[in-house]
Amino acid sequence: MSDTTVIVLAAGQGTRMKSRRAKVLHELCGVPMLGHVLRSARALAPSRLIVVIGKDAEEVEERFAGQAEFVLQSEQRGTGHAVLVAQPTLGDVSGDVLVLYGDTPLLSAETLGKMSAVKRERGADLAVLTARTRNIPGRVARGPDGRVTRIIEAQDATPDELEIEERNTGVYLFSADLLRDGLASLRPDNAQGELYITDIVAFAVERGLAVEAVEIEDPDECMGINTRAELADATAYLRARIARRLMAEGVTLIDPTSVYVDADVEIGRDSILEPGVIITGSSVLGEGVHVKAGCVIEDSHLANGVTIGPSAHLRPGSRLGEGVKIGNYVEIKNSTLGAGSKAAHLGYIGDADVGAGVNFSCGAIVVNYDGYKKTRSTIGDGAFIGCNANLVSPVEIAPRAFVAAGSTITKDVPSDALAVARDRQRNVEGWVARKEGRAPARRSPAAVDDSAPASTSRSTNKKAAKKKSAKKKRPAGKKAAGKKAAGKKVSRKAQSATATKKAAGRNPKKRAAKKAAKRTTKRR
Repeated sequence: MSDTTVIVLAAGQGTRMKSRRAKVLHELCGVPMLGHVLRSARALAPSRLIVVIGKDAEEVEERFAGQAEFVLQSEQRGTGHAVLVAQPTLGDVSGDVLVLYGDTPLLSAETLGKMSAVKRERGADLAVLTARTRNIPGRVARGPDGRVTRIIEAQDATPDELEIEERNTGVYLFSADLLRDGLASLRPDNAQGELYITDIVAFAVERGLAVEAVEIEDPDECMGINTRAELADATAYLRARIARRLMAEGVTLIDPTSVYVDADVEIGRDSILEPGVIITGSSVLGEGVHVKAGCVIEDSHLANGVTIGPSAHLRPGSRLGEGVKIGNYVEIKNSTLGAGSKAAHLGYIGDADVGAGVNFSCGAIVVNYDGYKKTRSTIGDGAFIGCNANLVSPVEIAPRAFVAAGSTITKDVPSDALAVARDRQRNVEGWVARKEGRAPARRSPAAVDDSAPASTSRSTNKKAAKKKSAKKKRPAGKKAAGKKAAGKKVSRKAQSATATKKAAGRNPKKRAAKKAAKRTTKRR
């Protein structure tokens, strides 16, 4: 632990963000901007870490509880006033005091370490971090010895002074005694009636104290965030920094500009990230992992040699064992897949514990939600899940079990068993034609017999054989009685038809109509 105390000013209103959230809680690459600042500060191993908060103080303090001491600045009256509010908490601190800003998240730990080293080596009372950029208004004037003589605001600068490129970033490393005396000297002698910490620089110079300027190598590190556009710019910068770090560690990024990796993600060497990949949260990827184009990985763990994609989605809580293969349009959520398992395409595995060497065929689904609660299923080693199968949780598919394609499984399947859960196929002849109002297609008896399942043909033949045997066994008396009854039915039908014809012949109107029809036919 060093003898440095860090104060982070994070009480700004953030009105230009136009947000209901505190400005310092907006995220860059998965981490709130204040979180980035605290990480860089902790790299110095400070003796104390104090955050001055204002708007949305409770929300900010809750988000970073246990990571720092918090001081409330209920009335915002400038940067000097913010440090002054923290002074009672500082007490009689010794050593150095570093002042940072909650909305400047890109400052690296290396830059802050360099400030500390320069101050110590040159015996300075104050180190000022500077950058050569035109995006910061305050100019830094140096004397012949290279030390800072004053900070010049744009409105007070002469034409020659306006040409000075070195600017004041507002990041200071004070000796504790100088900070206490400087804060006591601050006066609100400006149009805004506020107290500015910048005035302590002039206070130190007037007393002949040593003020050193430490120029930052990359001016973009000092980028402050006040708008959504600046948030996007800072995020793009941080993504590029992360990509460079990953490539330096042995990860291949086919197109670094199109890959989005969060700050907390860890990726092993010899892994490959194709274009359009997004990896978020605290995801961990082992060595030799291949993430194909268009994949999204959220808070998941992938062991060595995993292949995923293209266009696959791992939702939070997914854990893939060594050599697992996940194909296109597969989504996995809060599930564990053992080594060598695979889901090649078009599937969903939710809330499942999957063993090693399991195969999920195209369209297989683990149905984990019944509309009220989510439940888990277990699939044992070496199981095979056929195409378009639904495993309705909670179920257990034992090792080496086989689920037939198109099955909806609602009961456990034991080892080495084949589970088939689907209706027998039934062809309703002519259904489509009737629905469309047309005559059904004619089919030859042979075609009908050929298309019928073997089991149906066998059952039909058995029924026919039974009927024949029944006819053979029928007594002679019954046969004769049957023939007489059939003859009576035929004679009745014939008599009815003859009577109808006679009745038509007796009707004069019908006879006249028939004759007229015949005459018309002859004329034609």
